[in-house]
Amino acid sequence: MAQIYVGLGSNIEPEKNLGIAVRELRQKYGELKVSSVYRSAAVGFEGDDFLNLVAGFRSDDEPLEICDEIERLHDLVGRARGSDKWGARPLDIDLLLYDDQIIDQRPLRVPRSDILEYSFVLRPLAELAPDLVHPVTGKTMLSHWQAFDATTHPLELVGIIL
Repeated sequence: MAQIYVGLGSNIEPEKNLGIAVRELRQKYGELKVSSVYRSAAVGFEGDDFLNLVAGFRSDDEPLEICDEIERLHDLVGRARGSDKWGARPLDIDLLLYDDQIIDQRPLRVPRSDILEYSFVLRPLAELAPDLVHPVTGKTMLSHWQAFDATTHPLELVGIIL
């Protein structure tokens, strides 16, 4: 079974939509490890703050099957796909890591570059799996977080349990 990590975010009814996503992931994959929830400003556009977290689970599903499930969850909460890459959304789920695999074949890019670019991905991932080694850099998530300039994307810990 593969160890899988996904990043989840929402800035439209975020508590409701993240709750739906976490519930659905638990129903599909069973035991789910979930990070704390963090609030961050929208990146790339003016909009409401996002709530973000990372979830980890094990599955025999192939990476593209995981992506299909992610799209099902997007559809479930009414996310409309359009030309606006940067905009408000009820749910945004990204496949961050699939075991230690490195995949760069559209539509899949794993590990996702967001891990090392955004605090709202790296911090919850480092919290959930501090000793997890990034398959490209060979460094742990905790060491990446310790070296990250958190002032570039400030986070606020939110007391929401999903």
